[in-house]
Amino acid sequence: MAYAEGEIFKDTVKGISLSSLLCMACLYIPILGFLCALLVPLPVLFYSSKLGRRSGLIIFGATIFILIIVLRNVSFDLVFFAELLFLGFILSELFHINLSIEKTVSYACCGILATGIISLVIFGNIHGAGIYEITSEYVAINLKHSMELYKQMGMPEENMRMLSDNIELVQYVIIRIIPSLVIVSTLFISWITLLIAKPLFAKKKLFYPDFGALNLWKAPEQLVWVVIGSFLMFLIRNKAIGCFGISILLVMIPIYFFQGIAIVSFYFEKKQLPKRLRILIYSVIAFQYLAAAFLITGLGFFDIWLNVRKIEHPQNS
Repeated sequence: MAYAEGEIFKDTVKGISLSSLLCMACLYIPILGFLCALLVPLPVLFYSSKLGRRSGLIIFGATIFILIIVLRNVSFDLVFFAELLFLGFILSELFHINLSIEKTVSYACCGILATGIISLVIFGNIHGAGIYEITSEYVAINLKHSMELYKQMGMPEENMRMLSDNIELVQYVIIRIIPSLVIVSTLFISWITLLIAKPLFAKKKLFYPDFGALNLWKAPEQLVWVVIGSFLMFLIRNKAIGCFGISILLVMIPIYFFQGIAIVSFYFEKKQLPKRLRILIYSVIAFQYLAAAFLITGLGFFDIWLNVRKIEHPQNS
């Protein structure tokens, strides 16, 4: 579909404005800002798909420039927002290669992890420090802020003392599982972006890949051994091996969560639940995310043996 230059310019400005506003909301609006972070990749994905690669790169670059002006320096937060924006651009490029849903999300995760490392190297050179030093300092600052927040919230003195006594161990673990946390967050944000993009693209008559019926999706059965092996590593009384085990387990959790939510969606469709009731249940899952995530992930994991949907699903991934 061809677009006039004026329309392209107008939509590009819209994309820059929307991306910038979402990033500002993340920075300055408590709680709601977290939800806005989940939407940051969407404008770049939408306008890159609608207008082309050039406009997508302009939106990406202009938003980064605005953030530099607002933040007044090249900070760790800038790297975070740059990765979120770049995720939208990567997904728009992958849309046109006709890949499976697994490969689309996996390649996006690899791209974000690789560019994140490169960004941290550049960030470190600007500040004259290595990746480990930057990450360690950032984690230490955030742990300090968390301690202050817990104190203001009235956490019992005994718990505060226990956390304070083990702060070095907590920092040690967090630093070493950061790559897994990046992968997990990219998986979730990619999933949410793809879910929101599908009806939006359909409404605007834009190309959206045919990923098939996602409520029939099932993780490869071989992954169960990865889960078991990583859990056994976690039980070993060695900090390095234990951290590696935790890292793998963290990556496995969203995979089986997606399978669990696919089962939930399958039965919603099978029982023909009204749309409003589906939205209500999904909202409960979102707001009760810890308990819901535990149950849904467990459902997805044990579906390997239970075959809850009673379907024959070919394993081609």
